[in-house]
Amino acid sequence: ARFEESGGGSVRPGESLTLTCVASKFTVNRYYLRWYRQAPGKERELVASIDQGDRTEYLDSVKGRFTISRDNIKNTMWLQMNDLKPEDSGTYFCYCATRRVMGTGIQVTVSS
Repeated sequence: ARFEESGGGSVRPGESLTLTCVASKFTVNRYYLRWYRQAPGKERELVASIDQGDRTEYLDSVKGRFTISRDNIKNTMWLQMNDLKPEDSGTYFCYCATRRVMGTGIQVTVSS
């Protein structure tokens, strides 16, 4: 079981990115999903989560800018990131808490 990741890249402040993780050999249906990020020299932090009932929670600094979502038929989870800031830079990881499967990381760089 693993995630196939896509998205990320280098953008300027104020721009948007969408991170995608497609589950392989397992389903995300009714599972508790999370997005983490880790900046160089800093600890990994929880950015967003979505539970079995599709209730979402966000890190305070990304509320109103980021949106976590899933599609159970496509077996996919996303993190839509709008109005990106330099402090959003880092490596982002998708994670299925129920199955304990984590992606290998997607690099996001926000710089002018």
